[in-house]
This record gives sequence, C-alpha cells and structure tokens, in this order.
Amino acid sequence: MSAETPAAPGHDEHYLRVFRRNFRAWRGTRPFWAGLFVMLGGLPIAYFPYANLRLGHLTLAMATTAGAGSLIIGVLLVVLGVSLWFQKHVRFFAGVAAILLALVSIPVSNLGGFLIGFLFALTGGAMAVSWAEDAPPAQEPVDAGGAAIAPMGTATQAPVADPGTVGATDDLSGTSPGNEANGRHSAG
Repeated sequence: MSAETPAAPGHDEHYLRVFRRNFRAWRGTRPFWAGLFVMLGGLPIAYFPYANLRLGHLTLAMATTAGAGSLIIGVLLVVLGVSLWFQKHVRFFAGVAAILLALVSIPVSNLGGFLIGFLFALTGGAMAVSWAEDAPPAQEPVDAGGAAIAPMGTATQAPVADPGTVGATDDLSGTSPGNEANGRHSAG
C-alpha cells in the first residue's frame, strides 16, 4: 500500500476518527446541546448550597434551609438533560420541565445557583422545546427516460379556460382549485 492510496472509510482509519464521526452522527439526531445546557444548569444549582468558601482562615458556609430543595432541583435537571440525550421523543416535556425547574430555582437555590445554573437551564429548556428533527430527504422517482416524475398528490397547473368560451366557470367562491382563488373569497 503506497502513501497515495486512499484509506477505506471505516477500515483503515484511526479509531478516534471513526469514533468522532459516529459521535457527530449520533449528536445530530437529538437535542444534544439542549441536554448539555440543562445538565450544566443543574450542577451549580445543586452544588452552591453545599459549598464552603474559604477566605484565609475564615470559612463561609453557603448552606441554606432549602439545601434539600436545591439538591432535588439540580438532580432533576441533570436527569432531564440525560433524558434529552437518550430519549429524544420526550424533548418537549423535558424542555418545559427544565424551564419550570429553572424558574423555581431562583427563590429556592441562591438565585438559581447565582444565576449561572438558572441561565443554563433556561437556555437548554428553550432549546429543547424548539428543537425539531430533520425530515429525511425525499427521493424523486425517475421514469425510464431519466426524467423526474412528479410525486402523486402534487398540484399541477390546470389549463385555464378562456372566459368567452362555453362552459367557462365563473365560480369565485374559492372552493375549486382551478379558479386560482386559493381559498380566498372575492369581494365583487
């Protein structure tokens, strides 16, 4: 095998390159970034009420009476983020739940983890609600001559009758597709 011979995809490639390509394909089929932001939002919300800040010999405890509530909110946000990764069909529920938990974390958990966790969870929840899966590309059928055939159910341009001919329709009610009214009623 010479240096000019191209590597066969998946066979002669480095395993990290194959892993990266497979990960990118997996990531593209689900709300990955929304799940990551929701998880990143849950971590400071759960961490800060139990953190101790040391200033020299002085220890400042951030513990509040709602420490258990903060822990529950943080753990639920992490679970919602993981569910966005592995159960993409619950994205709307998980997104709305993440937004509500982020809003509840403001009064419960030190302003939502000093606004860091709140903003991450709110952004991730909004991304999850707005995420839509790509539709697979439609295949156009081809006839024997190589020309594309219009799929069934698509509208084709109907011949328009001359208004002076016998049998021409004056129906402008918008109920027939041939009168080019597009469902709008005429005012005349």
